[in-house]
Amino acid sequence: MSADSVRVAVIVGSVREGRFGPVVSNWFVDRAAEHGGFEVDVVDLAEADLPVVLPSFGGEPSPEAAAAVGAVTTRLAAADAFVVVTPEYNHSYPASLKNVIDWHDEEFHAKPVAFVSYGGLSGGLRAVEHLRQVFAELHAVTIRNTISFHNAGAQFGEDGRPKDNGPADAAAKILLDQLDWWARSLNEARDKRPYKV
Repeated sequence: MSADSVRVAVIVGSVREGRFGPVVSNWFVDRAAEHGGFEVDVVDLAEADLPVVLPSFGGEPSPEAAAAVGAVTTRLAAADAFVVVTPEYNHSYPASLKNVIDWHDEEFHAKPVAFVSYGGLSGGLRAVEHLRQVFAELHAVTIRNTISFHNAGAQFGEDGRPKDNGPADAAAKILLDQLDWWARSLNEARDKRPYKV
């Protein structure tokens, strides 16, 4: 981490055709740019060309699969903090997101993770609650405040911005303030004492 900026990986979790995730993630990336102090890397799982499964228990992945996963690993390892943009599928989060999380471990250790969710009436909040438990297992620190868009398709205009952007922008500022604090604080702590599992 530089003295001036926090490196944040924005993980776009949905890979479905016709997904709404890019609209939400683009809006959030713009909020991070306006906030200042963040260097953003958008890790869009639909563009990462990750395999569905990797061999376990000593099996060797194909060179293509290993290269695709390795490219994502490098980007996650370089991040000081994470923002997961997720929809809610069947009261939880997408399998593509579960795969990328399960393939990684120490990249998340003692780093903050924030959530931006979207969906129907629940706004993706049930997906976020499941993700909190998963990231706790990876020794990550989840940010309390979230941003959620209920009935997301109706919330955004043709310009890709929320129709009533005041509340969403205010929520983004709070989340980004907290993410900045946690990222810098945890980075200082890791510098003083390496984190041990």
